[in-house]
Amino acid sequence: MVCQTTVNKVIEFGGRGLHTGSAVRVRILPAQENTGIVFVRKDLEGEPSIPATVDNVVDTSYATTIGAGSARMSTIEHLMAAFYALGVDNAVVEVWGPELPILDGSAAMFVEFIERAGIRRLDAARKIVVITRPIKIKEGGRFIALLPPEECGGLKIDYSMDFYYSYLETQSISIRLSPVEFKKSLSRAKTFGFLNDVQMLRENGLAMGGGLDNAIVIGEEDIINKEIMRYEDEFVRHKVLDLIGDLALLGVRLCARVEGYRAGHYLNYRLAKKFLKKKDCWEEISPERENSREGLPAFVLKESFLSV
Repeated sequence: MVCQTTVNKVIEFGGRGLHTGSAVRVRILPAQENTGIVFVRKDLEGEPSIPATVDNVVDTSYATTIGAGSARMSTIEHLMAAFYALGVDNAVVEVWGPELPILDGSAAMFVEFIERAGIRRLDAARKIVVITRPIKIKEGGRFIALLPPEECGGLKIDYSMDFYYSYLETQSISIRLSPVEFKKSLSRAKTFGFLNDVQMLRENGLAMGGGLDNAIVIGEEDIINKEIMRYEDEFVRHKVLDLIGDLALLGVRLCARVEGYRAGHYLNYRLAKKFLKKKDCWEEISPERENSREGLPAFVLKESFLSV
């Protein structure tokens, strides 16, 4: 049986929110099995809890925001991606502020915090789901799809994107997700935005905490701060990072191929909602079946899948 996990000890850090610019304090606590990831707004009266689930998504404009009642928690996707990729199933995330801090614009520091704390195994089984029929969302020329896996365990992601500006070439990536691959190939990819959008965003109270050190800014003729870039194809890598964080809201370990083209938070969210409705398109692997391994597809039996 593949067991659920949590962080081994308390993690504390702080920083500024990307969109609000507010100073934010965060404390991540170990949690019991079947808790999932739960955010707690410690700065609000009653300290409301917001489970990180697809059903609690309330906004996907420029970040993924979840809510419960009037409480909101924004920009959760980078931490959620780190939790999923490193295999953390349960944690309570206490936050003094309306969004998580942007830190360096990537998930690298979240990975560092989690690795430093360690990961503890719990007694309950993980929920493992295998995609058996395609689930796809398309809007205009953009799309995102969950497809039945081939030989690989876990998630295999093929993603591409292009740009309005001719000086930027099409970027594509194909990756099989594992903790090592995430840390090396995705976690350090910084968020990015377009110079033309900055004024509009700030007039609407967004991107107040963004700066040339934590967000790559794309101008009409060149990248304004290319010196902070860590990968040649950083933009597509960051899109995949966001995608993993958004799919983590499903609360399951996925065995699937993912194909996408220019899909953002909104299409990711719609795909996750469709997954929940299309129960005939996936199969949950029960602990009993997993223990016996009887009738399981070959890719599920791979150690790379069972251990992540």
